[in-house]
Amino acid sequence: MSDATLWWLLAGGAVALELATGTFYLLMVAVGLAVGALAAHAGLGLAGQIGAAAVVGGVATGLWSYRRARGPAALPAASNPDVNLDIGAQIHVVAWGGDRTARVNHRGSQWPARLAPGAPAMPGNYTVTAVEGNVLVLTPAATPPAAPC
Repeated sequence: MSDATLWWLLAGGAVALELATGTFYLLMVAVGLAVGALAAHAGLGLAGQIGAAAVVGGVATGLWSYRRARGPAALPAASNPDVNLDIGAQIHVVAWGGDRTARVNHRGSQWPARLAPGAPAMPGNYTVTAVEGNVLVLTPAATPPAAPC
């Protein structure tokens, strides 16, 4: 088995492991391993292959880490619309209780709702900003809800 074949097998294994675990950093390592394979095809010795793979894999991993650190932080799951599709839904509240809670109609059933801190407890249209367990956290809506289809 040639050196290039071994490098390609290692790169494929890193990609397969990334697909199984969802760790994007393994793709950066796979890029480095692929560069090691290309270095083997170019005729570099084993030290050159390892050096090229290490440098490219290390730089790619470092750049990805830097990019993630500079990007926006992920929202908590309770208020992340990518995790919970109820976030952003428009709800009409008929009346609030003395404890700033209400029962509201949402998706064809009754849900417990809680008013977000600092929001006035008045009847009207609200937006779901978080879901804590089965309780919808509501804030006053900026726009009226769309008419049902």
